[in-house]
Amino acid sequence: MAKGNNQPILRPRFNFMWFWVLVAVVIIGYSMFGGSDARPVEGDWNMVDELVEKGLVERIEVKDREQASLYLRAEAVDSLMAADKRFETMPLSGAQVVYNTGGDVQYFAERVAKAEAVAKEQNPEVREVVVKYSRSDKGWGSYIVDLLPWIFIIAVWIFIMRSMARNAGGGAGGGIMNVGKARAQMSDKNNKERVTFKDVAGLEEAKIEIMEIVDFLRKADKYKALGAKIPKGALLAGPPGTGKTLLAKAVAGEANVPFLSISGSDFVEMFVGVGASRVRDLFEQAKKVAPCIVFIDEIDAIGRARGKNSGFSGNDERENTLNQLLTEMDGFQTNAGVIVLAATNRVDILDKALMRAGRFDRQIEVGLPDVKERKAIFDVHLRKLKLDAKLDREFLAKQTPGFAGADIANVCNEAALIAARNNKDCVMQEDFLAAIDRIVGGLERRNMPMTAAERRSTAIHEAGHATVMWRLEHCDPVLKITIIPRGRSLGATWYLPEERVNHNVEHFKHKLAGLVAGRVAEQVLMGVTSTGALNDLERTSKTAYAMVAFYGMSPKVGNVSFYDAAGQRDMFTKPFSERTAELIDEEVRRIVDEAVAEAQGIIERERENIERLADLLLAKETIFTEDIESILGKSAQTPKEEVSASNAEVVEESAEDTTEVVAEGATEATEGADALTETSEGGAAN
Repeated sequence: MAKGNNQPILRPRFNFMWFWVLVAVVIIGYSMFGGSDARPVEGDWNMVDELVEKGLVERIEVKDREQASLYLRAEAVDSLMAADKRFETMPLSGAQVVYNTGGDVQYFAERVAKAEAVAKEQNPEVREVVVKYSRSDKGWGSYIVDLLPWIFIIAVWIFIMRSMARNAGGGAGGGIMNVGKARAQMSDKNNKERVTFKDVAGLEEAKIEIMEIVDFLRKADKYKALGAKIPKGALLAGPPGTGKTLLAKAVAGEANVPFLSISGSDFVEMFVGVGASRVRDLFEQAKKVAPCIVFIDEIDAIGRARGKNSGFSGNDERENTLNQLLTEMDGFQTNAGVIVLAATNRVDILDKALMRAGRFDRQIEVGLPDVKERKAIFDVHLRKLKLDAKLDREFLAKQTPGFAGADIANVCNEAALIAARNNKDCVMQEDFLAAIDRIVGGLERRNMPMTAAERRSTAIHEAGHATVMWRLEHCDPVLKITIIPRGRSLGATWYLPEERVNHNVEHFKHKLAGLVAGRVAEQVLMGVTSTGALNDLERTSKTAYAMVAFYGMSPKVGNVSFYDAAGQRDMFTKPFSERTAELIDEEVRRIVDEAVAEAQGIIERERENIERLADLLLAKETIFTEDIESILGKSAQTPKEEVSASNAEVVEESAEDTTEVVAEGATEATEGADALTETSEGGAAN
């Protein structure tokens, strides 16, 4: 253990592969450098005849009828090594010459006998050559040496297979044979750290709707007595970060039953048939611990509509996995006590067979929190922070419209980082406001090189936005204006949009006038047309097209809508004729021109006030509602304290391409017309 630290010292783990490397090095080194240079001479039959005829051979040993080892007389070894280079490497003891008999021992014996006869004719005193025949008896050592190559090959094969299983996701047990097993994580009902509804802030409507499932698991007899059946599945749908996974965990914690969780991507594998096998194994595991809850996160990974996969070719493996899931959820087999929960933010691409009654019986919308729910979420994430006593949590909730739970958690963490960076003892309200600005607009870039003309242009642009929005009744109240560069933006106009679900024509017209006001202010006061209004024009065009083609707000086009809520329309076709397309273009141009004319009239009347606002911006860089009111007087909108929900939005001017950028909301609306409304309104919900 390290001194003053409770964490153990991390030591490198032994890699068994180094053992085989060491064995290979020893074998290669011994073969190259080990042993003695002395070795027997491999002779042919002529050499054997010559040695025997000269009487130099003392004895011959024949082993296994294959190899004959010739042992020379001691006085003959030195003379041969000196006279013939072939014998230079002969050992001084042991077999000096070896000869392969080829298995014909009888022929070998006859040749030796003839050579001995020749030797005796030349020298009768030559001693007879002793020939011995023997058969080698292999011991355990020799068998082990013979098996070593096979042992090495098998060990390498096992090592490779384990590596493949580990790297390619070889199933729950990590082996190659478990590749078809589902890797679901089990949360036991006796887990002390289980999540309950008390840990989930907001989502009150979703809690009420999903509580029926919890109540059935607790009091199943009450429902069965009336003949009621529990829904087989529930789909949690909503934008990212709204707490779908956390809500599913809370259901398991409240129901006090086992909870099996798995991601949709865990079913997708490189091997054919693995996805369907894992689906079967998942439900087999669930049946063993029923009643239980199976939660599939990001189900769109396998639930995409069949025949409409991304690209121009279908993925048969993914479709087979979906078919197996459909069969398990509502097929011939009954999965009594197994409730399937799933989460996705792509409901529009799911297969219709998956969404029908009997599989996912109900769809629970987990939307963005309102101002009260955001305050509750702040209360949860602020528990661990050391806060200033004067912190107004309701004010923070009003400053973060459109934020999901994950976004609010990010704001709290960013505020703590800012406070620590400034060496503060606690996290203050100004730190949270700086964190919101940091998340929505990006990091401050005070050292960005800008000319005086560019700063003046930015100030006029933002002052034009603020003035027109201040004078029009249906525009949102302006919160502050800044020309401090952040991220890609050179300046920003923050305003507090009202959280309304229904917009009329007057709302859209006033918002369009506020969007084009920056461009018009530059043209009227500075006599220039810059690229700074690119994003303004883009949002203006989208809003105008939505009014005409989607919402039926054009008298000439009529009460028709060409919006495709289901997303089933072919991208290469359009649902109207060329004549209607021309009429839509004409109406869009008329609406935009009317918005420009209205903004131009206000700017020409407020020319002096806009100049004063721009001068104040250049002096302070950031001004607030009080500063604007001191110049422009009372706003035309409902007083700020009477606004139903003060939701801050921001219009920003881009630094990278000098385009007008409006920081988009922290999350996007997910339903047809609402999504278009968010796009047309623009603004960044900070």
